[in-house]
Amino acid sequence: MNKIIVIKYPVGNIQSILFSLERIGVQAIVTNSKEYIQNSAKVILPGVGEASFAMKYLKKNKLDIILSQLKQPVLGICLGMQLLCKESEESKTNCIGIFDLSIKKFYSKNKEQKIPQIGWNTIQDLKSPLFKDIPNDSYQYFVHSYYAPLGKYTIAKTNYIINYSSAINKDNFYAVQFHPEKSSFIGQKILENFIKL
Repeated sequence: MNKIIVIKYPVGNIQSILFSLERIGVQAIVTNSKEYIQNSAKVILPGVGEASFAMKYLKKNKLDIILSQLKQPVLGICLGMQLLCKESEESKTNCIGIFDLSIKKFYSKNKEQKIPQIGWNTIQDLKSPLFKDIPNDSYQYFVHSYYAPLGKYTIAKTNYIINYSSAINKDNFYAVQFHPEKSSFIGQKILENFIKL
């Protein structure tokens, strides 16, 4: 099945992702079907919301196991990125564990540092085919209170309060903290690069 799958679960901005994919000529299927996911060409795990609630749904439907066993390219977006990590400080949640990373909470140092980070920020030190033809310091749209620390999986970083991983990669798993589907033509290009991986 040469299909693009968007994981169906109740914490996503799924419609925005579908619209963005349609703009690059891609028709995706939204499903939590084990068969469809396992036999897809690419899988996108979106997410907006609270980590423990999301993980309860994934575990109930055994999607955490299915996702961890995939060999095709997988892209986690925002909360989807954090769920692919080992654990999150949000509600002390055990996550899927693809990336051996602990998701941390932002702590502001002054009144100007609002949490969550909401708005446009740059991505830097781009190190992956995911960012082919994407200029360094390109702006992407962020909404988050938690972050992945810098480390061996980092393929892009962003500064907000501290430097953190705005994109990570391990084998066939890619993940971004920002919302490419809300980030104009640059974000659309990142989604297009993922589809071409």
